[in-house]
Amino acid sequence: MKNLRTKKAERLRKIRAERLKALAHPTRLLFFEALEQGEKCVGDLQALVDADFSTVSRHLARLKQAGLVRWEKRGNQVVYSLTAPCLDPFLRCLDNLEVQDA
Repeated sequence: MKNLRTKKAERLRKIRAERLKALAHPTRLLFFEALEQGEKCVGDLQALVDADFSTVSRHLARLKQAGLVRWEKRGNQVVYSLTAPCLDPFLRCLDNLEVQDA
């Protein structure tokens, strides 16, 4: 059986938890889904929600801090893209879970 208590395993769990926490907001999940369709600038993402520029930027910063998105400056625009498209199957798996009555 694999040792689940190694320092490496514990560090990996902390990183995973931080990444999952970054996705644990409906707006950030919406942005993640939009970015699955391709690169977007802040204005594109802002058009999806009823929020000001600074709020959208804070959500994107949280996703970037978790390593889930990257950005690139193009002229006077900042364009965001996913670093982790592999999360889509995980999210679909969550969609298919049945809620059990307690």
